[in-house]
Amino acid sequence: MFVALCFSEHGILQLSNVEKSEKATQMSIKIIEIFVIMREFLINNLNSKIDIEEIKRRLDNNDKNVELLFSYLDELIDKQDNKIERTKIGFKK
Repeated sequence: MFVALCFSEHGILQLSNVEKSEKATQMSIKIIEIFVIMREFLINNLNSKIDIEEIKRRLDNNDKNVELLFSYLDELIDKQDNKIERTKIGFKK
């Protein structure tokens, strides 16, 4: 049976203060560096997801605006096709 144990970044830091061997200190430093890299990755990934969601929201809004524009254009075309000739008023020769 596999049992996984994990420490937080602060737990590793405390462990490095307890363990005094050179190898334990090096490993603790490497693990803390990995935590820092993971944190930066997660922050960048979160920012990217937020940016993507903002782009999706804008695209959805643009789609609605384009549909509205085409519906107005269709109405104008229908008005042009069904144009009723008006009787002209004014001076006639």
